[in-house]
Amino acid sequence: MNSDKLRPLWVALISVLLGLIAGGILMAFTGNNPVEGYIYLFKGGLMSIERIGNTLATATALILTGLSVAFAFRTGLFNIGASGQMLMGGLCATALGLSLNLPKPVLLPIVLLAAIIGGGLWGLIPGLLKARFNVHEVVATIMMNWIAFWTVNYAVPSFFKGEYLETESRNIGVNASLRVEWLTKLFNGSYINLGIFLAILSIIVIAIILNRTVLGFQLKAVGFNKDSAKYAGMNVNRNIVLSMVIAGSLSGLAGATFYLGYASNIQIGVLPSQGFDGIAVALLGANSPYGALATAIFFGILHSGKGFMNAMTSIPPEIGDTIIAIIIYFAATSLLIHKFLDKIKAFIKGARKK
Repeated sequence: MNSDKLRPLWVALISVLLGLIAGGILMAFTGNNPVEGYIYLFKGGLMSIERIGNTLATATALILTGLSVAFAFRTGLFNIGASGQMLMGGLCATALGLSLNLPKPVLLPIVLLAAIIGGGLWGLIPGLLKARFNVHEVVATIMMNWIAFWTVNYAVPSFFKGEYLETESRNIGVNASLRVEWLTKLFNGSYINLGIFLAILSIIVIAIILNRTVLGFQLKAVGFNKDSAKYAGMNVNRNIVLSMVIAGSLSGLAGATFYLGYASNIQIGVLPSQGFDGIAVALLGANSPYGALATAIFFGILHSGKGFMNAMTSIPPEIGDTIIAIIIYFAATSLLIHKFLDKIKAFIKGARKK
């Protein structure tokens, strides 16, 4: 296989390695054994079938938000609005889940479709602003995040308030929940739910769209060079809008898997971190659908294991978040790693000539 094709994999592995080294140094500075810390960190996410299930449940929303950001990146757009899209998808799904009294086989497709539409509409607005008025999507999506935040803050206490707290909605009923008894039993009572299958299906569908369809070719062409795509007869504005709608829909689906699967209700005052972590998943996964899958599961292990690490040692769980942040930093500065690999490649070539 061409070594250039493996370059993104090497960059990701080096970023992870550097992040783990830096995390080990932080553990040592706090007076702890880094080797012991990492044993408990990874053990916490993988030591039992229940913890594996919780890791996959944690990774589910990350897979979808990472896929959302990666899809937008591949089409030349920076979707930093995954958190807001996730919130609106979760709100739409929760609203219908609490309002409709239908059998589960009927209600689940309805709430999932509502989440996809809600997230898609939240991606549509920045897409239209970008296409029609050249408003930068970073600015537009950040503003949409906060509009979603305050919309949820108003809607939940006003219409879906829980029995005891005004800060959260009523609990989702069994018919609208993505948790199913057979899957919960299979993983010994973990939080895993049907969302993991939706996430994997989304990975496959997006990979096919990007790599096997005319639409995917056009979307990538617009992202690579808008002027050339326009000269070739492609509808640039339509493709920009469509790209943001698809990205938003994926994040909206992430909202459904989180609020109807991992959690049991939606809370106010919280902008879901999975939307921002999705940027890290996309970067480390080299904007590849399958790379997003692998990276999200890795981050899921870190998130699931940090509590166990803290329980078994005196290492604070914030160290786990710091490791993730450092890995993100190295993934974001991957140009330096590319230069480093180029120097190694040149050195090897020079050595062979001698």
